[in-house]
Amino acid sequence: MTYQEKKSITTLISAVLIFASYCLYMYVQYPEEGLELEESFRYWGSFVLILTVVSIVAHIVISIIFNIIFRMTTGEKEPAFADELDKLIELKAHRNSFLLFVLGFLLAMGSLATDQPFTVMFVILIASGFLSDVTGSVTKLYHYRRGV
Repeated sequence: MTYQEKKSITTLISAVLIFASYCLYMYVQYPEEGLELEESFRYWGSFVLILTVVSIVAHIVISIIFNIIFRMTTGEKEPAFADELDKLIELKAHRNSFLLFVLGFLLAMGSLATDQPFTVMFVILIASGFLSDVTGSVTKLYHYRRGV
């Protein structure tokens, strides 16, 4: 397996674990009784904001740990440059990821337009963010395995 394939698998697994563990943590924190509108917006707003920060920090830490372990086990350094194939695969992964997030965003706005509860909008936004992250990693892995 190449460095890029291993990195894609690590990113995919870490994204799933980070998202699942954070959602489980926040599910436990969700109050059982009904929230007032302002408190509910505060809960969902903090959910999205903290998930974003936690995800970014965790991905950076996992990337550093991955590079350390990769260097220790293989004796190779991380590739210092990206060739045209790497750039093309990265572009395709970003395209698929952004497309999925934009569709999720439009679906979330559609849920508001059809008088769904605002919590549905937040759940759709959170799920589309997670799925776009997973889609980007899966796209990279697919193209590194199968080619462009």
